[in-house]
Parts: sequence; structure tokens; C-alpha cells
Amino acid sequence: MSMIPEDTIEQVRESTDLVALIGETVSLKRTGADYRGPCPFHGGTNRNFAVIPKKGRYYCFVCHESGDVFSWFMKRTGLSYPDAVREAARRVGITIPERADRAGPDPHEALYTAVSAAHDWFTRQLLELPDARIAREYLERRDVPLDTAALLGLGFAPQGKTFLDAMAKLGIAPNALLEAGLAARRDDGQISARFRGRLLFPIHDLRGRVVGFGGRLLVEGEPKYLNSPETEIFHKGKQLYNLHQAKGPIRKEEAVILVEGYFDVLRLVLAGVEHVVAPLGTALTPDQAALLKRYAPAATLLYDSDRAGLQATFRAGDELLRHSVRVRVATLPPGEDPDTLVKAGGAEALDQVLGDAVDLFERKIQLMERKGYFEGFEHRRDAVDRLLPTIRAAADPITRELYLSLASERTKISKEVLQRELAERAIRPSAGSDAGRPPTQSGAPTPPSVRVRTGPEVQLLKAMFAAPEWIDRARSEVDPALFRSARLREVYEALLRSDLGTAQLPEPLSPEAQTAWTRLKEASQSLGGSDQAGTFERASQILRARPEYEKIPSISDPGEKRQRRNELQRLYPEADRWYSVVRGVRPANRLKGS
Repeated sequence: MSMIPEDTIEQVRESTDLVALIGETVSLKRTGADYRGPCPFHGGTNRNFAVIPKKGRYYCFVCHESGDVFSWFMKRTGLSYPDAVREAARRVGITIPERADRAGPDPHEALYTAVSAAHDWFTRQLLELPDARIAREYLERRDVPLDTAALLGLGFAPQGKTFLDAMAKLGIAPNALLEAGLAARRDDGQISARFRGRLLFPIHDLRGRVVGFGGRLLVEGEPKYLNSPETEIFHKGKQLYNLHQAKGPIRKEEAVILVEGYFDVLRLVLAGVEHVVAPLGTALTPDQAALLKRYAPAATLLYDSDRAGLQATFRAGDELLRHSVRVRVATLPPGEDPDTLVKAGGAEALDQVLGDAVDLFERKIQLMERKGYFEGFEHRRDAVDRLLPTIRAAADPITRELYLSLASERTKISKEVLQRELAERAIRPSAGSDAGRPPTQSGAPTPPSVRVRTGPEVQLLKAMFAAPEWIDRARSEVDPALFRSARLREVYEALLRSDLGTAQLPEPLSPEAQTAWTRLKEASQSLGGSDQAGTFERASQILRARPEYEKIPSISDPGEKRQRRNELQRLYPEADRWYSVVRGVRPANRLKGS
């Protein structure tokens, strides 16, 4: 079976008159912006079946069948997905340029089938299950009508084994549920449903197929939001919520609005703003930025205006700039998020906020001016450190030139000096390595600009400097008393106290700690986004486990020693590997005797 190009599929979808197609077999009458008729799926006589031209979808308010033009052919005539695309293309006169990239059936068909069956079942539970009342009441409090929620594909996952029993009756094998991320195997070997007691948001691929879910917990507990795990068809860092519906409007607007959460997307869509997407509960990834670049040259970031929201804004903005996307920032009123803003003020309030959006770099400068970054020598030096990463991220040469001019104007530093600093940092290697360092006239490598030890204290601090989100986590995990170095402990405590995170050098620091702060901040720039989580987790485990590992030599009983080491290995797997390799301690599974 040959592959049909994605752009062609989208062209066929947009070219099909869904009302005319369905009207061939269903008597439709216009009702407002939609068309209504008797449902062809459950055989009803009332006009509970709706065709929504603007969205290119149909939906039955009784049996809840829904889909697009391709779903119509698949469900009504039994065609496979590729054949449904070909049939729709034939009707609108589009020739499909086939690509023979893969022969044979789709190897992931069983996963798509399992997720599709689960989605249909979850949607019905939201509408019909008595235990789903908690979800229906939650949606009511959020001003999301139940019919709208069903049309958007929201669902409910009940507690217990109901889901597994229902999938078994549908013939979905347990292995397919495991591979699709719908179930998990417990330590005792039993299989349990992954989503329990959660309101579910379906996540679609670009073809409109459901590939995973985001689940919002409706009772006390953690995590508040739970996504499907990585599978062969679901990749959290490569997909975006609502992109399957938003890609057409994004192309028409030549811009995308990026928000943080599922409900933010829903609220804007309900307000008539359709070119909106959200990352799947994580910071925007390079793959997601590249995906957005395919559809639009510009983006507006509509994140919360609190500290965490601003951090996420600038991280996402820099990532988009690396892909030559023009980035603007829309500033929400204090205490508001996109959901509450539109809920309270409607589309007019949103239009005003979007109309006042400013360029990402200008927004960063606005915030820095309020904090006094451009007053005094020390603050201006720190301002440069904060501005250079965004200038460096700008892949578009004109954007970079504009940013350099603006930075020079605000910091009173010439563009030539800023450009030289950009160039030097671009070739400056990570700490502790001579590789790639420009040679001196004598041919010897130049001294490293940053010399920082690589112990767990340093690694933890590097992660915290690289992404301030780790500061909040460190505050709850790592006691300052675990730091053995006085100057590093001083830096750590200053970070925990600071309202500005790493943005500004705190005043009450000793000279030694000030030097460490500057070097760590520079060294952290070599820590990529994909490395930060692993670095933090490893360092945190090592610091927390170190006192316990140091007690092991004092245990005289070999069995007790082995048992204690096994316990620590289970609690701190990253720390155990570090002590095995770095400290020369034998791994727990080889520890015998004393």
C-alpha cells in the first residue's frame, strides 16, 4: 500500500462539500449555521444528526457517532482509511500522487483500532454513565455544554475494571491496550486501566486519528494531568493538541495562537478563534516548533502572566525563533488565563489582548525595565546575559539584526561588542572540555572560560540555572544542608530565596559565591532542554542518597548491608549508578559479603 502525502489528504478534506455528500442519503435541513437530519447510523427519525460545514464534521446527539468526510466513507461503506481518501479525491477531481514508501498493511493498525474504540467508549461514558456525574458537573462549572463536550470528543474514564471489561467484549486484546498506552502492567503482573476517574481530552494526529489522551483528575490526588505514554503512534513531543482541526485556520490566518492547556484551547475555539493549539503538558519542543513552522510564519504566545507562565513564554518563544517563526506575546491581565478571560469577557476581551501583543524581545525588555535591569553597571551586565540567548535564538537574520539594535540601545553597549560576544559564546565549548576551543597564536588551546566541577551540587545548580522551573522542585526535594561546599550552598540558598530566579545576581552574596553564580550561569547554557530533566533528577538523587550510602561501610552484617544497598538502589537508581561508577562501589546486584 503506497503512502498518500499529508498535504493531499488535507486538500481533499477541504475540497469536499460534506453537506452535499451526506445529503445524498440523508434529508438535511438548514438550522442556523448547521444542517440537521435523521441519523443514518442508529436509524432515528428525529433531526438529531448534525452536519457542521465550518468544522467539516458530522455528529449525532443521540448515538454520538461523529467524524469527517473520510470517517463517513469508512463507516458507511466499509472502506479502509486510504481507500476512503481515494474515493473522496475521485469525487472532487483531485489526483493523488502516490508514494511507495511502505508496502503491506499499516503495522500500527491494531493500535489505532484500540485507541479509536477506547475513545468512542470514553465519550459514551461521559454522556451516559451515572458515575460520570462528577465530570459533567465539572464541565458545567467550566461553562462547557455537554453536547459541545461530546462534539469535541471529550470523555470520561471511570474507576475500576469497567474499561478493561468493555474492551474485552469488543475484542481488543490486552497486548494492544498495553502497546497503545491504554493499560499498564502492575508489579504483580495484573493489567490495570491507565486512566481512572479522569476527564479525557482526545489527542489526534494530523490525519485526525485519535492517538492518545490527556486526562484531568477530578478528585484529590496526583498527577493532576496525565497523558498517554509514548507509543508507536503517540509522541508527546512531536504532536500538538487541536492541530488536526486548527491547521486549516492557521494557514488562512498565516499565524497560530499558542496556549498552555486543553481548556484554554477549548475556550478559544468556543469563542470562534480556531487557529489555536497547545503543547501536551510540557515545554514546547523543537519538533513541535518545526511542525508549527510548516503551517504559519508567525505565532502569538498566550500564556499565563505569572512567573511560571512567563518562563514558559520565553522558552517557547526562543524555540520558535530558532525555526524562523516571528513571535509575539499577548499579555493577560493579572490573575487571568485564556480560559477565564474569554469566559468572563468573551471574544471582545480576547481580541483586545491579542491586539496589544508585542514582539517577544520587546516584551522581555519591558519586564526587565520594570525590574531595573538597565540601571547600574552590574545590572546591565546581567541584562546582557538575559538578552543574548533570545538574540542567538533568532535564526532569521533581519530579526536578529533588529534585536541587536534594540539590545544595544537599552544596554548602552555597541552592536559590535554584542555581536562579538554572540560569536564567542557560539564557539565556546561546554565546561571542562578543550575540544573545539580556538587556539592561541602559540597553537595551544585557550584557557576555558568557565571551570566548574562536575559533582552533584554543580549539576543540580546547572539545571536550576538552565531552566528556573527546577528551582521550585528543588525547594521541595533538596535540603540546603546536603550541600558540602559552603559557596555552592550559598548560591543554592540564594536561588531558593530569589523572586527573580536566575535573572539577576542577588546582592547579599560573598565574593566566592558571586564568582560561582556567574560561572554556573554561563556553564548552564550548554545544558540543552532534553538534558535538563535527567541532570536534575540524577543530581537530586545523588545528594539525597549520599548520607545513606556513606553509612553502608559501617554495617557489619553482610546480609543487612546487601539488603540496605538494594533498598537504596530501588529508591535512588540514578544515585546507585553514580556511586558504582564514580565512587568505585560495586553495583548492588554484585554486592556480596562485606
